[in-house]
Amino acid sequence: MAPVIDIKGITKVYRVGVEEVRALRGIDLTIARNEFVAIMGASGSGKSTLMNILGCLDQPTDGSYVLNGSRADRLSAGALAEVRNKEIGFVFQTFELLARSTAIENVALPLVYSRLAWWGSRKRAREVLTMVGLGDRMKHRPNQLSGGQRQRVAIARALVNRPSLLLADEPTGNLDSTTSEEIIALFKRLHEQGQTIVIVTHEEDIAGHAQRIVRLRDGKIISDNPTLADPIHRDYLDRVARASVAAAGTAIAAREGGGAREGEGVSTGGVSDGVGGGVSGGVGGGVGGGGVRA
Repeated sequence: MAPVIDIKGITKVYRVGVEEVRALRGIDLTIARNEFVAIMGASGSGKSTLMNILGCLDQPTDGSYVLNGSRADRLSAGALAEVRNKEIGFVFQTFELLARSTAIENVALPLVYSRLAWWGSRKRAREVLTMVGLGDRMKHRPNQLSGGQRQRVAIARALVNRPSLLLADEPTGNLDSTTSEEIIALFKRLHEQGQTIVIVTHEEDIAGHAQRIVRLRDGKIISDNPTLADPIHRDYLDRVARASVAAAGTAIAAREGGGAREGEGVSTGGVSDGVGGGVSGGVGGGVGGGGVRA
């Protein structure tokens, strides 16, 4: 079976005045159907440029890009727009939803430019909103939804045309840790259903959910490994494990220390009560009783 993505010798040169900025320097990358891949790199590594080329938002200076069996590096602007609509679903960090449109209207928008525009568009939009767990939020506008729900709408919009590739740029960047885990769990379910997914991220914990991590530096791929075989990710997991053990030890010590102090307090209280009760009872009883009897 042909891969979804097959790029060879991709370069990208930007000209700024008389200077040339080489954003990508001979990238070779193949992504098979139903793979879940994370692309990582520091600022300036070229990962955003690579994402733009993978998403047909920009053309390479040199090299070849085959997307789902068709050359995408030689297409006109109009043909690229059609490819983006039919073959690629985009998920952005900032959601990019129309503020005055409802969830179902936002999701159905890509269908306006496809053959499904005149039949079945709202039905398909309802299907994908239900798939991402928003069957009861279809008529809500973005300002009536939480950040996680807005990202789910964006994912539903990306899926509505049944794309060959789901391309996500920092999809958890604006979400808290709990909501991020929920969104990643949704990506994993989509992957289990056969969706090819590429996530561009700088977060090691998010990349760890992918099957494979591709790392860029200075416009070149410096490593391409299965996630659990990636040395940097394995080091990250070791550090997290050590931190968890240390935190657990600190918590146990704190509980034991608290228990010891509580025991000391009970013991002291008992002695105090006994002494106080005995003295006051004895003195009070003797003096009081003696006075009455006298």
